[in-house]
Amino acid sequence: MQDDIKYLSVSELNRIIKIKFDNSSFFNKVFIKGEISNFKVQMPSGHCYFTVKDEGSRISAVMFKSIASKINQNFKDGDLVNIVGRISVYEASGSYQIYIESMELNGSGNLYKKFLELKEKLFKEGYFDENHKRKIVRYPSRIGVVTASTGAAIRDIITTIKRRYPLCEIILFPSLVQGISAKEDIVKKIEMANNYKDHIDTLIVGRGGGSIEDLWAYNEEIVAKAIYNSKIPVISAVGHEIDFTIADYVADKRAATPTGAAELAVPNIVDILQLIDSYAERSINIVNSKIKEYKTLLNKISSSSILINPINIYNIKLQNLKIQKINLQKRYNEIITEKKVCLFKQKNNYLIQNPYLLIEKYNNVLLNNINKLELLNPLNSLKRGYAIIKKDNKCIENIKKIRQNDNINIYVEDGVIDATVTSIREV
Repeated sequence: MQDDIKYLSVSELNRIIKIKFDNSSFFNKVFIKGEISNFKVQMPSGHCYFTVKDEGSRISAVMFKSIASKINQNFKDGDLVNIVGRISVYEASGSYQIYIESMELNGSGNLYKKFLELKEKLFKEGYFDENHKRKIVRYPSRIGVVTASTGAAIRDIITTIKRRYPLCEIILFPSLVQGISAKEDIVKKIEMANNYKDHIDTLIVGRGGGSIEDLWAYNEEIVAKAIYNSKIPVISAVGHEIDFTIADYVADKRAATPTGAAELAVPNIVDILQLIDSYAERSINIVNSKIKEYKTLLNKISSSSILINPINIYNIKLQNLKIQKINLQKRYNEIITEKKVCLFKQKNNYLIQNPYLLIEKYNNVLLNNINKLELLNPLNSLKRGYAIIKKDNKCIENIKKIRQNDNINIYVEDGVIDATVTSIREV
């Protein structure tokens, strides 16, 4: 090792690089355009941290609260922006970034456009319909999880379920959560869960937070349709609270975080135990109330003369039987008397004793009706010189029903005259 070589510390090196950047006229004012990704506002400082990217590269960006308040614009992931700022180095990490001096919107990024287009398409096709969403099983026996096998998401889900509801079994279907092949792998694992040998009550599909690119697999149409067609109710747990994906809209329930999904999937065993305790206490109170009620009844019965001398029960029943027998006999006699009176009335009826009067009465009625029918008989009119005229076997009441040269039949008392009409005149 040469004694004249001076070795710089990491801090010294980063400081020198920062000075180089800060003293460069080129980096002191740069104009760039790109798409916002992973935009976050740090609280309570109010500073904004995000990434600006294009198809091939990206750069970290910082916009302090003083600048953000002047711009007074709500930015979000996917926004295309025009930026004026300076490039400098953050010494602590040795990374360079752009410090925003001004920023304005320049449309929306391609990924965000795709997100909005697919969201609109699936909405119109009914994939977000509330009527299709199923209730999450309240007391599940088995929970399926489609996520990466390592990472905070699966750890949070397992820890939360075991803490809240240790009776539940967790089945992991490890999948890719980002990258080109992630969407196909997520669909495959959802289908595997639906075909699992043991019944799964609820399926959690998700991952931790990230940029719109990191979460994009959950904005793919095939993933949305796999969730929609799942026989198992699905809880979507993609990203953090501010992140929304197509999967969130299609799922039966949306959780802000993987931990939140686990809390939605299972009840809290502490609450269940408290509920069981309340039911037990209520049951004990009901039983004690019944015991008290029956003790009072038992004391009442034990002090009764019936219990002291059981023969009194027999005597009471015997007395009731005698009363019923007397009432029955009395009613029997009343019915016999009523029937005898009715029979006597029937036997002494005047018409029954003189039946010929009834015959004579109805004979007179019959003769009277015959006479009335005779008076109404149209054939009797023929005996008095009247005639009945018919055409086509129908009676002619007026001249409107007959025409010249019509063939008619004239019915008189002793026969029928066939005739032809030669003329018609009104009188």
